[in-house]
Amino acid sequence: MPPSSDQRFQHAADELARLPPPDVDAQALSEKLITLIRDDIAAAGGRISFARYMELALYAPGLGYYSAGSRKFGEAGDFVTAPELSPLFSQCLARQIAEVNDAIAGGAVLEVGAGSGIMAADILAELERMECLPAHYLILERSAELHARQRDTLASRVPHLLERVQWLDELPTRGFRGVVVANELLDAMPVHLFEVGSTGAMERGVVWVNDHFQWDVAAPDDMSPPLAARLNMLASSLPDGYQSEINLAAEAWIKSAADVLETGALLLIDYGYSQHEYYLPERNAGTLMCHYRHRAHEDPFVYPGLQDITAHVDFTAMAEAGHSAGLTVKGYTTQACFLLSCGITELAERVMQDRTDPRQQILLAQQIRSLTLPGEMGERFKVMALTHDVDIPLRGFAMQDLRRSL
Repeated sequence: MPPSSDQRFQHAADELARLPPPDVDAQALSEKLITLIRDDIAAAGGRISFARYMELALYAPGLGYYSAGSRKFGEAGDFVTAPELSPLFSQCLARQIAEVNDAIAGGAVLEVGAGSGIMAADILAELERMECLPAHYLILERSAELHARQRDTLASRVPHLLERVQWLDELPTRGFRGVVVANELLDAMPVHLFEVGSTGAMERGVVWVNDHFQWDVAAPDDMSPPLAARLNMLASSLPDGYQSEINLAAEAWIKSAADVLETGALLLIDYGYSQHEYYLPERNAGTLMCHYRHRAHEDPFVYPGLQDITAHVDFTAMAEAGHSAGLTVKGYTTQACFLLSCGITELAERVMQDRTDPRQQILLAQQIRSLTLPGEMGERFKVMALTHDVDIPLRGFAMQDLRRSL
């Protein structure tokens, strides 16, 4: 059974005690966000869904985690993504992008949520080496601070290619041809939380009581019809006390991306499971996780605006959303198999030839292990390709294709 409320409260207190405290400016920013969320709760009648809380905590203008300007990525931030870990990751993606764009006789690249800009720089550099540069590399980025960082990164790493890059505030209009890349995007979209009780599934929301955010549970008749229908379907097969998440926002985003994609592929890279694995009986506390200064914990109410909040991706739901929007599920596999199929070992050998320092060679080997080993990113992260009017098999799924597990 999941822990009781008292146990969760004590666990949260223990976690907070282990986390390094924020500086004065960061704490002040968090307090402003707390006030904003409190006001939102009051305006909603005393309760909001966790999805709304997560949306504000991550994206409230000027205050949310992804919009307030703090450093998120890399050793100086809260977590390290695969592109930050090694350029080999982006070089493998470039090979898959080149294959798709060649098959459709030329296309653009659209990266959604480009982080520090390192992946864009490394993809462009590799596509240039392959003589497969697209005319346009689009970046959809709503954070002004990240937009500036991305431009600085590209200007320092591939200055001669900067003119090909264009920033967008929203998805382009219909008619996009090329490859849409979403690396660790869906996991940061607001999720609805639920728990199963004797009367069925109920939504977990957020209230403000005794100067703290606290959990609250709502009956199905207080939910939106799509959420209630999904919860009723899940509750029939889950035990009492079970807690987990549903990411309706990610499904909606898949459908929006499908509306834009005329010809090409949508590549999704994220940590997650098939639906069968996602809702295993033993995974009874869900997958919600927070990241703060390279420390992972489970309390989303700690330092609002200063920590990332994520949940694993239900790739079966993403596949169904894509299929219902007219896309073809072209491949689904682990990150390790995708990178190996795209030639990460061959790319590493090319790098090794230029690195005679044994320490650099050891570092490169460590990067490959982190990207591919099961205990690291290799199996926790999955890759899915959703396509429209692309008839060729994709090289990234040649070694292993797990579509039957969805």
